[in-house]
Amino acid sequence: EVQLEESGGGLVQPGGSLRLSCAASGFTFSNYAMSWVRQAPGKGLEWVAAINTGGGVTTYGNSVKGRFTISRDNAKNTVVLQMNSLKPEDTAVYYCNTWPGVRFTWGQGTQVTVSS
Repeated sequence: EVQLEESGGGLVQPGGSLRLSCAASGFTFSNYAMSWVRQAPGKGLEWVAAINTGGGVTTYGNSVKGRFTISRDNAKNTVVLQMNSLKPEDTAVYYCNTWPGVRFTWGQGTQVTVSS
């Protein structure tokens, strides 16, 4: 059974940092490019960042470029999103999945709230 389990969210003040992690199981993780997407309250899904199978190529949405960093560890089947200089508009539920197409059922996501 394929599972994507996001963790690491929480409440942080503007300007703070969080490190999100996605643990993948049930498929050959190293064969898939991965991405992070987010959904803010009352809004649709927004693509945040993606990383290729080997981890050497990354790409970011304009709203997070220069502040977020995506990485992966194929030995541990995890993909990480390091988020710095957080802004209130980064408040959302964050999910991971394959990229560019969504191949697997979404996990439960992890809530990130940026507020003073």
